[in-house]
Amino acid sequence: MMSAHDRWQVFRGESTDASDLLFSAKRSSMFQLKTKLDVFLANNTREEVCDFKVKGSWFERSCAVYAGESSTIVAQMHKKHTVESILIGKDKFMVTVYPNIDYAFIVALIVILDGINKEDSSGGGGVDFDFLGGFD
Repeated sequence: MMSAHDRWQVFRGESTDASDLLFSAKRSSMFQLKTKLDVFLANNTREEVCDFKVKGSWFERSCAVYAGESSTIVAQMHKKHTVESILIGKDKFMVTVYPNIDYAFIVALIVILDGINKEDSSGGGGVDFDFLGGFD
């Protein structure tokens, strides 16, 4: 769910109640050549420091998710070049999720990036994923 000021809010289930907020994401700045999102977990109400940061280029179809303001990568995504993606124009992505990171959380971030891309270009259409990673 997108709210004012380029902020996306993700809730548990179909709720929009504040008690079911899981996390929110917002653009690091309004004018960006490359995508940068600050992600705040629900319990981080002061939002002085983000819990995760997404940096990348939707044009190049690649991004990395970092733990907070650190250089520690917790997930990466890049476009997977297939015959289908070239002939039909349907993008597929390779997503690597590192241990102890929730796959659904990473998918939600990528869906937000796809939504931003659709807003910015008035185009696009859906996202398919292939995952690399393990469960602990």
